Amino acid sequence: MRLKLVRPTYEYAEQVMQYKEDMLLNNDSFDGCAGLKEVNSFSEWIDFENRLKKKYGEGYVPSEVFLAVRVEDEKVVGIIEYRHPLSPFLLQYGGNIGYSVLPSQRRKGYAGEMLALVLSVCREYGESRVLLTCDKTNEASRKIIEKNGGKLENEVKDDVGLSECGIIQRYWIAL
Repeated sequence: MRLKLVRPTYEYAEQVMQYKEDMLLNNDSFDGCAGLKEVNSFSEWIDFENRLKKKYGEGYVPSEVFLAVRVEDEKVVGIIEYRHPLSPFLLQYGGNIGYSVLPSQRRKGYAGEMLALVLSVCREYGESRVLLTCDKTNEASRKIIEKNGGKLENEVKDDVGLSECGIIQRYWIAL
C-alpha cells in the first residue's frame, strides 16, 4: 500500500488547510471532507462532532474521518469519511462513505486505495455492507466503487442538488 489512513491531528493542520485552498481553487466538491469547506481553521474543522451536530441537528450521524497520507513523504493526498449508521438522507442520497482526492493527486489510483483501506475500518465496526453513491455521469467514481465490489442497486432523482446531472447512483459493497 502506498497510503495509510490516519485520524486528523495538528501534525497535518497546515496540509489540511492547503487541501481546502486547492479544492476551492479547482472549484471542487468537498465529498467526505466533514465540512472542511465551511470552516476557517483546522481547530474549528477538527471539532467534528460538536460542529456537525449543530449543523445537522436531528439528522446528525457520527462519522470517522481519515486523512489519506502517502507513506513515502507523509503528504495528505485525500480525505475520506465513514458515516454510521445511515440516516434517511444518507440512505437515499449520500451513503456511508464519501471521499475526495487533491486535484494534483488524481488519476494515480489513490481513491481506490483509500476506499479499500476504509472498508477494513467498516468491517471493524461490524458492518456487513456499506452504501456508496455517485453522480451518474461520474465515470471515475463508478469504476472505483465497482472495482471495490460495489453492486448498483438503483438510481434516484437528485432532489437535493448533490449531483451535476440530477441522477444519483446507489451502490452496495458487501463486506
